Amino acid sequence: MKKLLIMVVALAGLLGLTACSGDSGSDAPAATVRVENMSYSPASVTIKKGETVEWIFDDNGLPHDVVESTDELFKSDLLTEGSYSFTFEEAGTFDYHCTPHPMMLGTVVVEE
Repeated sequence: MKKLLIMVVALAGLLGLTACSGDSGSDAPAATVRVENMSYSPASVTIKKGETVEWIFDDNGLPHDVVESTDELFKSDLLTEGSYSFTFEEAGTFDYHCTPHPMMLGTVVVEE
């Protein structure tokens, strides 16, 4: 019983470290967008300046990316799984799309 308890505590600690880790080492993202079923879900998120959006790719092996539509302020690699994060340092409305699937559209609204 004691060994089981030690294993559970160790696993909980490991999961806690994994859940808190990120590209920048900061807190969890302000918004998460799932890339699945040939769409971004939710299609629009609103965050504050300085916050991060994370896109999680999981669409049955289909490759997708996230590309800001005006001047490519942010651009992920083409991914079939995994995640991409971007921290928004400017206020504004940022439309984005998927390069191989241009009908996939999303928006990040960044408030002051």
